[in-house]
Amino acid sequence: MAMAWNLILSGGVAHDFAASSGVLAEVLAEVGIESEVTEDIAGALAEPPEVQLITVNAMRWRMDGPHFRERRERWRFELPTAARNAVLDHLDRGGGLLAMHAAPICFDDWIGWSRVIGARWNWEKSHHEPLGWASVRVHRGRHPIVDGLRDFDVADEIYTDLDLEPGLTPLVSCDGRPLVWARHVRRGRVVYDALGHDTRSFDSPEHRALVQRAALWTLRRLPAR
Repeated sequence: MAMAWNLILSGGVAHDFAASSGVLAEVLAEVGIESEVTEDIAGALAEPPEVQLITVNAMRWRMDGPHFRERRERWRFELPTAARNAVLDHLDRGGGLLAMHAAPICFDDWIGWSRVIGARWNWEKSHHEPLGWASVRVHRGRHPIVDGLRDFDVADEIYTDLDLEPGLTPLVSCDGRPLVWARHVRRGRVVYDALGHDTRSFDSPEHRALVQRAALWTLRRLPAR
């Protein structure tokens, strides 16, 4: 099978994105997906990238509120219109999109982003418990991504009370909080995985397998049931 090409959009505050994006690239390389990592999100999306998969492992937003005010000068970000169109064109061509962990915080100037990935971080109510061990439930039988996987423990942050799009079917959850789901958007396929705060999340073999299967599903390379 030919190599698939992936663009990892990385960078932001409160996380070591350089490390986690590097490990994510290694995890995907194990299943034939070659990745390029960049923090130049606007530049990389100035026109539709010639890749089969776009992965968002970043925390880039307008930073208009009081949070991380001291980091605003370095990390404040608005997604240009050309970049928005590049994402939508990618999906129109049937491309895959994998959104990791902090992706619902990203691109808050684009209302359509939450409609793409299925969730938006709400600074008035969304939160997470301290980084630590969590037991997550895999809802086998709901989707090919999770068929054959088992429940697992992972060192991570568990996001709570995101603003969710209607009609989501959780594939993985923790104490009733949805963590992973899959969507068809335009002609493309999208998966959101709320796990992946740092590299320790990928120490879990089950989580690594979940990410690999999610990416392969977006690329239409995961066998159907």
